[in-house]
Amino acid sequence: MTPQDGDRSGMTAQDGGGSRVTPQDGDRSVVTAQEGGGSRVTPQDGGRSDVTAQEEGLRMDERVETRPQGGVRRGTGDYDLLVVGSANADLVIGVERRPAAGETVLGSDLTVHPGGKGANQAVAAARLGARTALLARVGDDAHGRLLLDSQRAAGVDTDGVLVGGAPTGVALITVDPSGDNSIVVSPGANGRLTPGDIRGARELLARARVVSLQLEIPLDTVAEVARALPSGTRLVLNPSPPAPLPEDVLAVCDPLVVNEHEARYVLGEAGDRPEDWARDLLALGPRSVVVTLGAEGALVADAGGCVRLPSPEVDAVDTTGAGDAFTAALAWRLGLGETLAEAAGFAVRVGAAAVTGRGAQESFPRAGDSLPGEGESVPSGEGSVQSVGESGVR
Repeated sequence: MTPQDGDRSGMTAQDGGGSRVTPQDGDRSVVTAQEGGGSRVTPQDGGRSDVTAQEEGLRMDERVETRPQGGVRRGTGDYDLLVVGSANADLVIGVERRPAAGETVLGSDLTVHPGGKGANQAVAAARLGARTALLARVGDDAHGRLLLDSQRAAGVDTDGVLVGGAPTGVALITVDPSGDNSIVVSPGANGRLTPGDIRGARELLARARVVSLQLEIPLDTVAEVARALPSGTRLVLNPSPPAPLPEDVLAVCDPLVVNEHEARYVLGEAGDRPEDWARDLLALGPRSVVVTLGAEGALVADAGGCVRLPSPEVDAVDTTGAGDAFTAALAWRLGLGETLAEAAGFAVRVGAAAVTGRGAQESFPRAGDSLPGEGESVPSGEGSVQSVGESGVR
C-alpha cells in the first residue's frame, strides 16, 4: 500500500501520540503536548480558544537538542533534506460515513495531532535517520508549540520555523472505517510564509542536498524557493493540494510527485494509464515524474523511460500521511545518490509501512524497522519500461 491523498489522522486517542477531547466547563480549551507528539484538550474556565494571532516575524529562540527517535542526531553541517511547507494541527474524527449536505452524523472522540504535509515529511525523514530541517510558519499558540515539540522530538532542526503572524494552521479530518480520509485545511500561519521569508533563509537553502515542497503554502512562496534554489540542490515537489504550476517551477522539479487526482488536475485532460500521465506530465517540463498508485505501488519516469514499482501487500488501517512518508523517503534517498527507481522502491515500502498504523507521524517507520517487502529487489525496468526517450530511468 502506498501514498494516498491526505495528511494524517487517528480515530481515537492513541498511546504515544493521540489526544482526546474531554468534557468542558465553558467553551475555552487548551491543547497541551503529550509524549509522542499528540495532545489532549483539557477543561478550562472562560469562553475563548487559546489560539491567538501574534506579531509577524517572531522567531522561536529556544533551541532544544534532542536525539531523533529513529537514529543519532548529527552535528551542524549540510542537511540531507530541507522541507519547506506547511505545519498544521490536525483535528480528527472517525465516522461510519460522511454526512450529505444538510445532514448531521455522529463521530468518534476528537483527537488532535501534529500534522501538515511539510511537518509530516520532515518527521518522516528524520525518523528514518535523515539530517532534516524544516522551514515553515506556525502561530504563537498552543498548536504551534505542539508542532515544534513534535519536530524536535523527531530530531528535526527547527531553527527555520518562524513563529507568529496568524494562528497555527488547522486541518479538519474525517476518517471512514476503511481508513480513507477527507480533509479541509484552514491555512492560518501557513498562508503567511512569504517570499521574503524564503529570501531570508538562503543560507538554510544552501545547506541542503534536497529541498522538498508542497502547495499548502502560497504559490508565490513556492516559486521563490524554485528561484532561490542553489546550483546542485535537487527539488522535489508534491503539488498538493493541486494548483496551476508556473513553467519555471515545473522546470526544476526532479521529480514532480503526483497521485492520480493531482495528475489529472495538472494535466486537465489525461489518458487512462499512469504511463500516459507520466509522459504528458514530462512534456510540461519537469526533469522527472513519480506517480503514486496507492495499493498498486508507484511509477517513475524521466526522458529515458518509465517503470512501475509494485507495493508489498499490507493490511491498511489509515492511509493518512502515507503520501508524505513516501515523498520524504524518496527525497532523502535521492539526496544519498540513489537512482530514481531505487529511491522510489524504498519509498514504496516506507509508504506501505505508514498505512499499517493510525495517524501519520506516529505511524511513520524508524531507522532499523523492518519494512514491508524488505529484501525484494527493485525492478530494473527490463520488461516493464515504456520507452519515451533514449536512456533508462535514472
